[in-house]
Amino acid sequence: MSRASSSAGREDPRSMVETITIDGPLTWRDIAAVADGARLALSARARQRIIDARRIVDALVERGMRGYGINTGVGALCDVVISRDNQHALSHNIILSHACGVGDPLGRGEARAVMAAQIANFAHGYSGVRIETVEALLALLNADVVPLIPSRGSVGYLTHAAAIGLVLIGHGTTTQGTDRLSGSEALARIGLEPLRLQAKEGLSLVNGTPCATGQAALALTRTERLFRWADAAAAMTYENLGSQAEAFAEGPLALRQSPGLQAVGKALRDWLAESPMLAETAGRRTQDPLSLRAVPQVHGAARDAFDHVAGIVDRELSSVTDNPAVSGSPEAPRVHSQAHAVGAALGLALDSLAVAVAEVAAISERRIDRLVNPLVSGLPAFLADDSGVSSGFMIAQYTGTALVAENRRLAAPASLDGGITSALQEDILTHATPAAWKVLAILDNLERIVAIELLAAAQAYDLQPYSRGRAPRTDALYGRIRGAISTYADDRPMNEDFDRMRDLMRGVAP
Repeated sequence: MSRASSSAGREDPRSMVETITIDGPLTWRDIAAVADGARLALSARARQRIIDARRIVDALVERGMRGYGINTGVGALCDVVISRDNQHALSHNIILSHACGVGDPLGRGEARAVMAAQIANFAHGYSGVRIETVEALLALLNADVVPLIPSRGSVGYLTHAAAIGLVLIGHGTTTQGTDRLSGSEALARIGLEPLRLQAKEGLSLVNGTPCATGQAALALTRTERLFRWADAAAAMTYENLGSQAEAFAEGPLALRQSPGLQAVGKALRDWLAESPMLAETAGRRTQDPLSLRAVPQVHGAARDAFDHVAGIVDRELSSVTDNPAVSGSPEAPRVHSQAHAVGAALGLALDSLAVAVAEVAAISERRIDRLVNPLVSGLPAFLADDSGVSSGFMIAQYTGTALVAENRRLAAPASLDGGITSALQEDILTHATPAAWKVLAILDNLERIVAIELLAAAQAYDLQPYSRGRAPRTDALYGRIRGAISTYADDRPMNEDFDRMRDLMRGVAP
């Protein structure tokens, strides 16, 4: 993989668009960059790998060598031999019959991520799709023509990818900016005709784990951002509640072996360095409650889980996840019916990430409760300046509790859902794509919960009984929050403030 920037107008830096060129395997960060708008290109070597693999498929067809989905039916129909004359119809029909997704479409970023992961899988050179097919996918992606991909109905792959394949054959629906286009209209807009799919292409276009890896890449980039915000929120709450900074001291934390713990401990020390508030309350308690004292241990464990999952997603992107794979040469073609399209590794990894994200959300809600609870905060009840007449953040904590409970339900393992499909031929399912979808849903809840904690912590600063200075970094973040959102006085719907805080969190890092 290599990166470059292209520009239509050199005088305007905003017109610079990053281009990621596939040579070797892409990483999850590359997929996330494409999801965010980067262009994608093939190196000369990647192009040649695709061309060479197609020659192998053509040789398999010419020799009449049996290959799953090349000259046989699919699923439980794998032993039905398809004549050469009908192999185009097989590929075409696979796309139409597998387009069974339902529900609201994926967002633009999610759809672009799936397309990028799909192209990266073909570029390994073991799938055998034609270079024209890959170039058509690239053309759609780089023109930001986004297929509408129904989000529901997948047990692992197939339906999401079929919605992309529909567009290539002139069916389906796309968006480009605010325009909504049929598949044929979208292809015409970028100067292409609907493709006539050849042997194996229909199966390859719906196969593999790109649906899960694409969405996993987005889950990872959102997790990374929100974990930083969770550290910031924890620091502000910790300072407000007069906690003991010794819990984050470098030496004692180093006694426990965890890269994530050490990283969070350093982040908290940086946030709280030179805090007059903590200096004043030093020594008042023997130790703080776990929701405050155990932030490095809990947030750190979640970061360690993140690192583990990121490695698995990168390994998946380095792997061929098509079935069958082809190898050899046109003179000695080989076809391999394996199970590389099964996303068990991704399903298990994403289930663990879901639990980690839910845990960070849960401890954030516990800190919110300590901020609003007058029995432990030392602050006005529910952070209301006129308690009784005003409810302040009372119900905001309810909202956080509800979202934590929803996360608990969502964090149940998708990889154990199982199921039997295709007349017992596909009799174990690992649900990697639904596992990725669950993580994205839990991340949405984490973002809302951390937004509430940040607002509650800012409100707590406003209500501190003594005029004590904040740490330089928490003071700067407090200023950013108050620059966008004023102190709450029961004078407006509170959920509007949540949305403003989420917008601020989606900008620059804390």
